[in-house]
Amino acid sequence: MLTRNLLRMALLGTTLATTGCGVTYHSPSVKEQGAEVAVREVPLTAQTVLVANRAPYSPRKLPDAFYQIAGGGSLRFAGALPEAPYVPEENHRTLELRPPAQILPEPYRIGVGDVVLLATKAGGSTIEELTGLLAAQNRRQGYTVRDDGRIAIPDIGQIDIAGLTLEEAEAKVFDTLVKNQIDPAFSLEVSEFNSQRVAVGGAVGSAKLLPITLQPLTLGDALTAAGGITARYEEFTSIRIYRNGSLYQIPVEDFFADAALQRRLLLDGDAVYVDTSYDLDKALAFYKQKLDVISQRSSARSQAMSELQSEIGLRSGILSEQRANFQARQSLGAEKRDFVYVTGEVRTQTRFPLPYDQQATLADVLYEGGGFATTTGNPRHLYVLRASDNPREFGAVTAWHLDASNAVNITLATRMEMRPNDIIFIEEQPITKWSRALQQTFGLFGGAAGIANAVTN
Repeated sequence: MLTRNLLRMALLGTTLATTGCGVTYHSPSVKEQGAEVAVREVPLTAQTVLVANRAPYSPRKLPDAFYQIAGGGSLRFAGALPEAPYVPEENHRTLELRPPAQILPEPYRIGVGDVVLLATKAGGSTIEELTGLLAAQNRRQGYTVRDDGRIAIPDIGQIDIAGLTLEEAEAKVFDTLVKNQIDPAFSLEVSEFNSQRVAVGGAVGSAKLLPITLQPLTLGDALTAAGGITARYEEFTSIRIYRNGSLYQIPVEDFFADAALQRRLLLDGDAVYVDTSYDLDKALAFYKQKLDVISQRSSARSQAMSELQSEIGLRSGILSEQRANFQARQSLGAEKRDFVYVTGEVRTQTRFPLPYDQQATLADVLYEGGGFATTTGNPRHLYVLRASDNPREFGAVTAWHLDASNAVNITLATRMEMRPNDIIFIEEQPITKWSRALQQTFGLFGGAAGIANAVTN
């Protein structure tokens, strides 16, 4: 009996001795020296976050296929087409008043075909430097706005003035002369208005093609310029205006009785036709040419739309295949990625892939995986371990230390940017270390007691 008790006590003593030597449990922690690499611990503050974020890093880019869209093709003949014009039915008794909307006058804009005159002052230096301009002035010759919207001035070059008001065109010519170091004393005027026109026909003194000039063209002025209305019976006569695919009508009696109708402004491309209610066929013949053009444009536009849809379908298929191939390569690990590693007292020890085209923060990594276990993890000791890539430092590690026991400091985690191969480590709670050590100690104690009992028995 004595021999058995002595053996049992010896085994228990051995167990306690090994426990005292600390061989039962090793808790990971951040030390100032590790793996023959220098470790520098830096508290994470608002200032040190800025220092940590200075480490250069450009997030990986997604392939161009993820930024492209299938559209982008050009549609031929894609101009907006007007709706089919409304043609009123013949009415011998009452003519419907259906005037176009009133529009506000706008400054005249120079267009293709207009002729502009440049008048310069006389003088020796100007004659020597602007011989082309003076010659044109002396011959009263201007400069025609070409199809590309430009005028060509000798010794100066080409100036794009189409679509500009007269004041805007003067400013552009002024800038061009100044750039060429030429005295910019000049005046600019439009001598021929050829880009914007209105057609007037039907029961008028003489059919006209009237230009729109610096002075807006009203319906009354257009009819007067065409010789006035010559229809015998005003009660059966109407003024029809074709504009952008719609047919408007103003009975002549209403026109003469209402000055506001006489002041209605006309637009480039308007067609005015005066006829009686019995001459509707003549009015339709007058518009037939325009309607044929609309039909041709509509057919060409439909064909172009079909071609564009086919092209977009092909592009969409190519983009989808490129994106699918990239995602397949990524799932198979064939695409290189940047990772951050998470260890210690976290819910899941894992690696976090850094996103494409944007930065990830410490908070993103922590809470993407559900955060850390507050029952076992020590919020006072949360580290971001970052090894130096400078060969002269031999991989020295900076341990950016975040004390998250104060919840306010978690805001620093939302600003701390991650870099490839960063390691996020959360240390154990002191009680967690003690609890785990006791578990292993009592486990060894129970194992030794079992052995002693087995031996003595």
